[in-house]
Amino acid sequence: MLSYSKNDVVLVRYPFSDFSRGKVRPAVCLSNVGDKYDDLFIAPLTSRIDKLSDNEFPLLEWKDAGLNVPSGIKRGIFLIDRSLIVQRTGKLTREDSDRLHLTVRKWLELD
Repeated sequence: MLSYSKNDVVLVRYPFSDFSRGKVRPAVCLSNVGDKYDDLFIAPLTSRIDKLSDNEFPLLEWKDAGLNVPSGIKRGIFLIDRSLIVQRTGKLTREDSDRLHLTVRKWLELD
């Protein structure tokens, strides 16, 4: 099985609530996963950057992250099994990674 690293941009199969099927959507890994763990924390991405609210932000370098369209970080942290990852598309740049780190701290009220 593949391992994924913090700041990797991945495509995730999000199951519907009845688990009958799902949709594939992009997300950012917030934690590392290797041979020891099967779960990782992710934050969802959206292409609807005109609908972003406070504490959400558009990626500055979305092409470097392997995304096809301008995208932004949505507020939310999910724990998923790595088997839901379809593929890795890229990695956040340092600047976008730093912004995400600060934003997650705000979401969790760690500042």
